[in-house]
Amino acid sequence: MPQSNQSGGPWGSGPRGPPDFEEFLRRGQDRLRGLTPGYLGGRGVALIALAALGLWAFSGFFRVEPDEVGVVLRFGKFVREVQPGLNYHLPYPIETALTPQALRVNKIDIGFDMRRGSTMRDLPEEALMLTGDENIVGVDFSVLWKVKPNHVGDYLLNVQAPEATVKAVGESAMRTVIGRSNIQGILTGARQTIETAVQELMQKTLDGYGAGVLVQQVQLQKVDPPTQVIDAFRDVQAARSDLERAITSRSHARCVDAGGRGAL
Repeated sequence: MPQSNQSGGPWGSGPRGPPDFEEFLRRGQDRLRGLTPGYLGGRGVALIALAALGLWAFSGFFRVEPDEVGVVLRFGKFVREVQPGLNYHLPYPIETALTPQALRVNKIDIGFDMRRGSTMRDLPEEALMLTGDENIVGVDFSVLWKVKPNHVGDYLLNVQAPEATVKAVGESAMRTVIGRSNIQGILTGARQTIETAVQELMQKTLDGYGAGVLVQQVQLQKVDPPTQVIDAFRDVQAARSDLERAITSRSHARCVDAGGRGAL
């Protein structure tokens, strides 16, 4: 009669019973404690500190895109500008980096709004201005501007809202120039003169603020009397033109008559 295997298996370890959960739990706790710094010893703590230091140092790398200029601040104060590409600054909180789109040309419309659709919407509160001869004229214009080269720090730190500042300065400069001009010149041949004068006045004002902004161009879009009085204004202009032609004709007739009498 074959003997029954009472050893519980080929290893002779005795009969198998239910698993010892307390032993399993104790081993798991031992492994968990082995992963904590208190059980790693001095060498383990040093390795963890070295890894943390490496990650902190690595956080100083940053990338500047082609249309951006990098600005490095040390404890909140401007230190230097960096060009597009991979750059490095001392990790936070010693240094931080800002990357404004300083190489992009921006456009601001004053007197009208095109951003909400394809049609132009007039903004009378911005467009209506008083001329030097006390006429009212509506002026729609655009300002093209960008960050001034080598002045990105001024742009970021000296002006809180650059776009709003440029718009306010542009509207103020246009009102000043229009207030020095007569309406006849504004509506006829003074377009380029007005654009140049506004650009120069804007640049001078923004430089006084230390805004770090370069005004590239001022473009007059439309210069007209207000819609409410445009018909009456055209009648006045037509009457003035007729009067000038009549005076010119009379002067010419007198000259011809005087010349004829002299010949006699």
